[in-house]
Amino acid sequence: MGLVITAIDTLLIDRYLFVQVHTNAGITGLGESGAWGFLEASAAAVETFKRYLIGQDPLRIEQHWNYLYRWSHFRGAAIMGALSAVDLALWDIAGKHLNVPCYQLLGGKVRDKARVYYHVFGETKEELVQGCVDAKARGFTAVGHLTPFLDEPRDVPYFETHAQKMTGAIETVGRYREALGDDVDLCIEIHRRLAPAEAIVLARGIEQYHPFFYEDPILPDNLDAMGLVAERIHIPIATGERLHTIQEFEMLLARGAVQYVRPDVCLAGGLSHSKKIAAVAEAHNVGVVPHNPLSPVSTAACVQLAACIPNFSLQEYPLGEHEPPKSEIVKSTLVLENGFLIIPDAPGLGIELAPDAAERFPYRPRKVETRLHVDGSVVDQ
Repeated sequence: MGLVITAIDTLLIDRYLFVQVHTNAGITGLGESGAWGFLEASAAAVETFKRYLIGQDPLRIEQHWNYLYRWSHFRGAAIMGALSAVDLALWDIAGKHLNVPCYQLLGGKVRDKARVYYHVFGETKEELVQGCVDAKARGFTAVGHLTPFLDEPRDVPYFETHAQKMTGAIETVGRYREALGDDVDLCIEIHRRLAPAEAIVLARGIEQYHPFFYEDPILPDNLDAMGLVAERIHIPIATGERLHTIQEFEMLLARGAVQYVRPDVCLAGGLSHSKKIAAVAEAHNVGVVPHNPLSPVSTAACVQLAACIPNFSLQEYPLGEHEPPKSEIVKSTLVLENGFLIIPDAPGLGIELAPDAAERFPYRPRKVETRLHVDGSVVDQ
């Protein structure tokens, strides 16, 4: 008997969903789902996939991807998160089986390290500016998750006039640039908070501060609306973290609606599909900034993609990756040097869960909570 899948485990740990695929050769692959708001549903989808996967050859990755994607005709974030986690685990198995990193099986390295941007949070402008300064002091050359609207509590009703919103946001981005000079790039995160008209006004106001990109200025559901915004501004748009398929990305690119695509390897079909999305973006001369708000497992998978695509631009690097408790979920984290993650040469994804992670870090479900306007309507934040 050749290599076959013998068991699949779903592990809800802290705020993450991991999938482990076991084989008869003792090789275990590790993956993660990026459907962070619906991890229980994603875990249930993995249980469904098990009915097909047990007994299969884990090295037939492309075949399994298509089989699971196309068999039921229904998709969505929870299902695609599950498929992504399985895909990553299968690539991890393939790399370990052949004793090479995953990127070696995807064309080999085109770079030795991946430049990252660091998350900055704050409920006041002073906290955000200080976060930028601290990131620079730690050697980062780009900061992101950087909102001009503050990271205010979701239980506080929201209201600003249009003039207050625009003037305050423009002034805040100016303070970021003043604090950092030109030594650090600004990745401005809007979190889909604006209408197209507002997004155009704000983009024109912050153009003078040369942001690296303008992320998710409006809701991503209408690709034509994103294209309309892109036509009327002169700073690059980054979007795509909530898209699941190569077809969605192609339609976004065809409209000229994006200058940096943001596939999430834990949501947009794993390494198999993300490599294809990157290739379509390459044909449009568009860069790739992989989305990554998750665990060190997601980071390791993102770096495998960054290693082997020529149009990689920047990697999202979430808060606390090298600090407990997040760093203790895995046996070891990737090496960070002067704002770059070093591409590992270990087999597979190059990362393993700590053996006691599930016991030490019980699952913490996310609270279902979104912000409301003072008039009672929903606000995107």
